[in-house]
Amino acid sequence: MNQELSKRVKESFQQRFGTEPLLVRSPGRVNVIGEHTDYNNGFVLPAAIDKAIYIGVSRRDDDEILLYSEEFQQEHRSTVPGVAITDKQWPNYILGVVDQLNKRGYKISGFNLNIDGDVPVGAGLSSSAAVECATAFALNEIFSLGIDKMELALIGQKAEHTFAGVMCGIMD
Repeated sequence: MNQELSKRVKESFQQRFGTEPLLVRSPGRVNVIGEHTDYNNGFVLPAAIDKAIYIGVSRRDDDEILLYSEEFQQEHRSTVPGVAITDKQWPNYILGVVDQLNKRGYKISGFNLNIDGDVPVGAGLSSSAAVECATAFALNEIFSLGIDKMELALIGQKAEHTFAGVMCGIMD
């Protein structure tokens, strides 16, 4: 775990949102064997790496979603019932998870989310899957949704299909 990155996400979150966050770490991954076979329910052998996505998240009492990316130094605002694809790519991975939760009937309110990480984007290390998994796990926790890990993975996959336009397999 990158203690410095975790601390930075926590401190930035506290400054930006004025509250204590739930911190979630989601690692990138390499694939030892089975590249591109997950689309066809084939066998794969992925492994987590030491690079990860870190998010801080807290509930809100309204339907507003406030997102901040440390990497891009950008804020994005949305609402729970009105999530839509945006022209900025990074929020779409998070908003796609919210959209999937809504479509599956899970009730959530607004939330604050701060994100950073050291998984290189575009390097084949599943940085987008790490964002979706971190988001899904965090929202499952703060809203006590009781979603099992397999469904969380499927939510992340469908979020990437619908909001990022990437027809990935379950591993990505």
